[in-house]
Amino acid sequence: MSIFGIFSKDKKQSLDKGLEKTKDNVFQKLSRAIVGKSKIDDDVLDNLEEVLITSDVGVDTTLKIIERIESRVARDKYIGTSELNTILKEEIAALLDENQGKDVDLSFTVKDNPYVIMVVGVNGVGKTTTIGKLAYQFKQMGKKVCLGAGDTFRAAAIDQLVVWSERVGVDIVKQNMGSDPASVAYDTLASAKANGADIVIIDTAGRLHNKVNLMNELSKIKKVMQKVIPDAPHEVLLVLDGSTGQNAYEQAKQFTKATEVTSLALTKLDGTAKGGVVIGISDQFKIPVKYIGIGEKMTDLQAFNRHEFVDSLFN
Repeated sequence: MSIFGIFSKDKKQSLDKGLEKTKDNVFQKLSRAIVGKSKIDDDVLDNLEEVLITSDVGVDTTLKIIERIESRVARDKYIGTSELNTILKEEIAALLDENQGKDVDLSFTVKDNPYVIMVVGVNGVGKTTTIGKLAYQFKQMGKKVCLGAGDTFRAAAIDQLVVWSERVGVDIVKQNMGSDPASVAYDTLASAKANGADIVIIDTAGRLHNKVNLMNELSKIKKVMQKVIPDAPHEVLLVLDGSTGQNAYEQAKQFTKATEVTSLALTKLDGTAKGGVVIGISDQFKIPVKYIGIGEKMTDLQAFNRHEFVDSLFN
């Protein structure tokens, strides 16, 4: 079961459609990789390595996948190229199983307190949209949601979050541009706790991820929130733009060094052929990819199901 209901036929169709560009890209490259070949040999594996790397799976993860396929070919002696697609699907799914272990925890119950999600990420990755879509889908689940406009660096960020709060019909706590983000977070948690909210989503500034002052700011926000709710935030969600490929890896590296990221959301997968980045990031960072964005609709933010994702990509 996904966080937003059973993985229905409609959700599967949305996932298939959202991954169309990546799927077309991968299959075109795979077709070229095996042209004129009847069995998987060293040449095919070399070509496959190039296919995966140029599909933004990442070098380290690609080498793991190639090693797994090499072992399988050596064990089974003769594997035809017609089976390559099935083998890829099985080995990538197995790799993700090993690295991510059990499914992410999708419960949001914290005794006597709201469940607090702090959202981080650079400008332009779809952070505000992700917050709005999460708020909508949590509300559809019957949860009372409160948003905190903690990105006080840009007036537009506050305005955008206000628009989302009105559109979804959830509470928002905000201050003026330039206010202390930690103060906004404190007020948000205090208000949410007083009003019996189930889930609080705190936005944060999206300035360049390599700025030390931003990272210090995130640390300060967490400390101030803990004055209201001692174990807050319960989740630090890093939003990455899947269409940026390798740049998403770099952002993930920087943020995971600077703050304790507990979950990931990859957005804009419907507009790119670089969906392989989900596989690499899921493998390399050992942090659950919790959500993927595959379209513009409210329901096009899906809980990431690695088996459904790999099945959709390679079917």
